[in-house]
Amino acid sequence: MPEFGYFLASEEFGPRELVEQARMAEQAGFDCLWISDHYHPWNDAQGQSPFVWNVIGALAEAVSLPVETAVTCPTVRIHPAVLAQAVATSAVQLDGRFRFGVGTGEALNEHILGGPWPSAHVRMEMLEEAVTVIRRLLEGGEVTHRGEHYTVENARVYTLPDGPVPIDISGFGPQATALAARIGDGCITMSPDEELVTQFRKGGGGAKPVAGGLKVCYGPDRAEAVRRVHGLWANQLLPGELGQVLPTPRHFEQAETLVTERMVDGALPCGPDVDEHMSALDAFARAGFDRVYVNQIGPDQREFFDFYRTKVLPRLKDGTPHGASSGSAG
Repeated sequence: MPEFGYFLASEEFGPRELVEQARMAEQAGFDCLWISDHYHPWNDAQGQSPFVWNVIGALAEAVSLPVETAVTCPTVRIHPAVLAQAVATSAVQLDGRFRFGVGTGEALNEHILGGPWPSAHVRMEMLEEAVTVIRRLLEGGEVTHRGEHYTVENARVYTLPDGPVPIDISGFGPQATALAARIGDGCITMSPDEELVTQFRKGGGGAKPVAGGLKVCYGPDRAEAVRRVHGLWANQLLPGELGQVLPTPRHFEQAETLVTERMVDGALPCGPDVDEHMSALDAFARAGFDRVYVNQIGPDQREFFDFYRTKVLPRLKDGTPHGASSGSAG
């Protein structure tokens, strides 16, 4: 049975709200936390984007749960040598309960400095080199590095955690999954893809953890929950590489006009049916995931945590089949 965590959405909530959600997640019985790392939200309706490293510092004081970024792009917007210092400090604050999730990123967040947005192949090269730099700095001592994409001169991170910080790689296709298996301490993805898990494990990932994320929208009215998802997170259903190459929230809003409410309905759990939520989470368990992180869309956060605390998490943790209830949260 996987561990079940809560996914803090930095695109939709401000820093104080995120910290309060983390407290509610711990009280509800979630095992761990993810937090997204964005410069922009996906669209203006989401409307937030606090600096993740400030929020992580607050989380370290507010909760006792493990925390992971899901995910940071360590290649363009912030130099990997600077991120190594942020990672080290976060790991110290969290007393070893920090994992660093990384990926190749999106133009939405990374093109803001005015440079070109590299091709996917180059972005993976940059990611691998960035992880190498970060790991060397986290080992302690002075580092000088002159690589294909990054230069580091006489850098040393002085405030270090007692042990190594696990670095998990985001895998959304065969090439990224192969990279995760080769250099990662774990793999991250956002769908219950059994083939991806198999590729990761056979490609060198072995018993390293595979973590997945799931968005839901709990609420008493299923149709209203579908409308809320469509209004806030239609970007989740955009096809292909649009999520990686569109440069601004305005462009995402234009593309989201292609996504209908009918497409949302059935794509993720909406409303109060316990079995619908259980079935979506069970898909990750059956695919071999070690951790599953759930994110509630919209303002009904306290109601969501009450629902999961009383109706969903107890059944997940005692292994009750997802079809063994009457289906309603009422």
